[in-house]
Amino acid sequence: MKIIILGGAGLMGTGIIRDLVSEKCIVDLSEICVADISEEKVNNFIKEVGDNRLTGCGLDIDGQTDLVEIIKGYDLCINSVPTFAGKQMQIFEACLEAKISYIDLGGMGIYTLEQKSYHEKFKAAGISAVIGVGADPGMSNVLCRAVADELDQIDSLKLYWAAEYVGPENPLLVPPYSVSTVLAEYAQESTQFLDGKHVSCPPQTGKEVIDLPEPWGRAEFMYSPHSEQLTVPLAEGIAEKGIKEFTWKLHLPHREHEAWVGLVKAGFGEFDETVNIKGVEVSKLDLLNAVLNQNIENKQDQIPEQESNEIHFVIGKGLKDDKACTVRGEVIVRPHDDYNDYVDAATSMNASISAQLLLKSPKAGVWAPEEFFNINDYFEEAQKRHFDYKLGILEGE
Repeated sequence: MKIIILGGAGLMGTGIIRDLVSEKCIVDLSEICVADISEEKVNNFIKEVGDNRLTGCGLDIDGQTDLVEIIKGYDLCINSVPTFAGKQMQIFEACLEAKISYIDLGGMGIYTLEQKSYHEKFKAAGISAVIGVGADPGMSNVLCRAVADELDQIDSLKLYWAAEYVGPENPLLVPPYSVSTVLAEYAQESTQFLDGKHVSCPPQTGKEVIDLPEPWGRAEFMYSPHSEQLTVPLAEGIAEKGIKEFTWKLHLPHREHEAWVGLVKAGFGEFDETVNIKGVEVSKLDLLNAVLNQNIENKQDQIPEQESNEIHFVIGKGLKDDKACTVRGEVIVRPHDDYNDYVDAATSMNASISAQLLLKSPKAGVWAPEEFFNINDYFEEAQKRHFDYKLGILEGE
């Protein structure tokens, strides 16, 4: 089987490929094409990895008129181009025209409903599309399904993600992922599922404090725009159980949280806007990225050794065997030597898991992860990558 990955030389793309060429891969891949705007990065990465199944392709999607021809002949296209680049639907539709299965990292729910409306078209073409297949969304959706399946009636599913660093405090602001994504999480309204319907909530609302085990401790969460809340409460096997509430909440480490709040207050939340600097129009996002990157490059020696820890958990409430029941599912990702070459192992490894399971068991149509993947198969692969998965009923709650 053959895969092409767009944005393949980027931070997430390279992580996905590292997992695909590892001994953990469960499908037989004859070619993995690394397609990216930077041919230099493509060639350097292929040389670094040294796997003879890797091929390279310089690809500028903005100036590309024959994207369909480039991706034809592959069994799967992985879209790891950042969501806010605005290319998601262009790539998605090209895969439909080329009749190639598709996955993306999704994230903010910008294109989720539009992509879902193509279900019958992908089904008729006999190809699979699974949208939002990183850690959150992706693994988180499957975790929600695992919790939901334990309940006969669902009152609520509440999904949380928290990150924490262990080690000396970093004097620099180092983004945990794409700057545009973090700013959107802090500055944009989110859609949550409340009282049985989707509603829009102001940014940085829905605050909730939860005591977690170390190293997270007492963590304050807030609503965040994401795609899980757009699909999970409407999924078959969940919607008919009467679900009335589904929310997604975020917690970043305290000092980093304060920094992002400050940047939004300073006006960087509207990151698509431009500012005029000495007669030159510059986007706020480009300006902020340039400042952050320059600061990181100039002060690299000041960045301390830190260990990143993240927890994804779902709390479901409802009825089981006609009795009130609370179910909790969680995945904890702690530091591991296998993650050393990854910027975000959880996101890229989970995207690789999704790609492999899709190729192994395709199902035509456009699906969210909670609709597509078998829970046991998925978490068997996750546990191979040292993600600590637990599911249980909380007694007396």
